[in-house]
Order: sequence, then structure tokens, then C-alpha cells
Amino acid sequence: MANQNDTFIDEVTEELRRDRLYSLMRRYGWIVILLVVAVVGYTAWREYDRAQDRAAAQAWGDAVLTAEAGGDPAAILAVDPQGSAGRQALSGLLAAGAQQDADAAAQALRDVAAAQPDTVLGELAQLKLVMLQGQQMDVAERDAMLTRLSRAGAPFELLALEQKAVALIGAGRPDDAITLIRQIQDKDGLTEALRRRLSEMMIALGTEPEPIE
Repeated sequence: MANQNDTFIDEVTEELRRDRLYSLMRRYGWIVILLVVAVVGYTAWREYDRAQDRAAAQAWGDAVLTAEAGGDPAAILAVDPQGSAGRQALSGLLAAGAQQDADAAAQALRDVAAAQPDTVLGELAQLKLVMLQGQQMDVAERDAMLTRLSRAGAPFELLALEQKAVALIGAGRPDDAITLIRQIQDKDGLTEALRRRLSEMMIALGTEPEPIE
């Protein structure tokens, strides 16, 4: 008898729970549905927005590459003159590469470096400027630029150190250049191309280069 009573009580309790759940669903179910619709709508909008951004980026890239193929720096810069800072920097770098006049190319690189001083693209512009002007660049400006670019962990640290060695050779300090080259060769992350260039520099200075592994 006790078992029958317990079973009856359990059934009643379960029925009450169902009734309460149905009541809650009738009262608040629309909120759940609204939340689901909102989540689905937001997800769809986000995917659409990403697709639009990808399409716009691809269209910009195609237009810039087309302008670059034409060899007209002005056309490259005219693709999206009011675009983001990153796009302007990339356009500036490509325009500098398309310049036939060295002074105009140097000015284009300076413009990028001035507009984006603390970015990877800005530092790339500075490195390209040093490589372009070389000995023609103001010594103090070049040294300051290379010191900053060759700081530990900088994106172009090793390439900037290479340019420091080139500057030392140009300044008639071959021993200092050899010392710096050996320091660069001991660093991690050297590419095969950079390693070979350093070896060639040492040979040109009359020193046996480190063996290439």
C-alpha cells in the first residue's frame, strides 16, 4: 500500500512539474524564441559582413596590383586615397617601388615612415629607405634609423644589422664590420639568403667566412 501511495505521489509531482514547465513556456517562451532569432540573425549578419570585407579587400588588392603592373605610382596611390592607414602604407610602398626617380622613391618611403612610424610597414619603409640611399643618406639619420630597426625583437632586426655592417664597410671600418657580421651569424632566424650574403661580405673583406651548414 505504501508503495502505491509513493508511486501516486511521484506521478502527481511529475504532473505538477510538467504543468509548471508548460506554464512557464506559455509565459516566457516568446523570449526564448526571440533570443534564438536574435542569435541566428546576428550570426548571419556577421558572416555577411565578413564576406563583404573579404570582397572589398580582394577588389582593392586586384586594383592595386593592376595599377602596379602599369608602373604608374600616381595610379597606385589613387586606388583608395581615403582608405585605412594600412592600405595607404601598402600603396605608398608599392608606389615607391614603381618610381623611376630615386629621389621621388625616397620621398615616398619617407612619407610612409612618417605616417606609420611604429608599425611593421613603417619600419619596412625605413629599411628600404636606408637600402635605397645608402652612403648618400645623412650619416646621423641612417645610424639612428638602423639602431632603432636593429633593436632586439624588431621585425627587421637581422636585415638592419646587415645594413649596419654595410655602413661600417662604407665608413672604412672593416674590422668592426667583420665583428658585427660574426655576431649576426650567431643569431637565430637567419635565412639562407642572408647567411650567404654575410659570407660574401666577409670574403670581400679578405676573411674566411663561417662554414654554411
